[in-house]
Amino acid sequence: MQPKKILILDGHPAESSLSRTFAETYRDAARKNGHDVRLVHLSDLQFDFDFGQGNYHDFKPLEPVLEQVLQDFEWSDHLVLTTPMWWGGLPAKLKGLIDRMFIPGRTFDTRNTTKIGFPAPMLTGRTARVILTSDTPGWFMRLIYRQALIRQVRDQILGFVGFKPTRFTYFSGASYPKPGSVDRWVEKVSRIGAAAA
Repeated sequence: MQPKKILILDGHPAESSLSRTFAETYRDAARKNGHDVRLVHLSDLQFDFDFGQGNYHDFKPLEPVLEQVLQDFEWSDHLVLTTPMWWGGLPAKLKGLIDRMFIPGRTFDTRNTTKIGFPAPMLTGRTARVILTSDTPGWFMRLIYRQALIRQVRDQILGFVGFKPTRFTYFSGASYPKPGSVDRWVEKVSRIGAAAA
């Protein structure tokens, strides 16, 4: 297998979490198999995650930590995002990182459009894996919520800037996992990391 340049973003705002455990598990397995890995913990980043006026003509300059993370995105072949689902969406700090960092001229091109009229993505040629934790049962996520967050992250966030395909690993019952569940989840993430998938 050709070595990959892998960026892992631990998207949980707390210093200790299942997301961090999965991020570090993936990192260790991928490195053991010869891949070049960079790991970023959201909890280590200090930045203003309010986009402010909400336009693309006069947005805030990126703080150095955001500039570095964006350069890591540009460097990578493969992105791994570990995150919980909170209130049906992403944690506010993670969403703020996306709001601030995914800017025109770096991640999408408003001057050029796709065949259907969207801005042209600028991070094409990259793949992604999202490891998502929640308390929502998988069947409920599929049938009732219709995988709304998964579709948002896959299509409206990562797909919009060029990451394709984006694959998901979903672990439910994360707040109070049943005995043995976390060990099984860690083992699964380790297998995924070893395959750089």
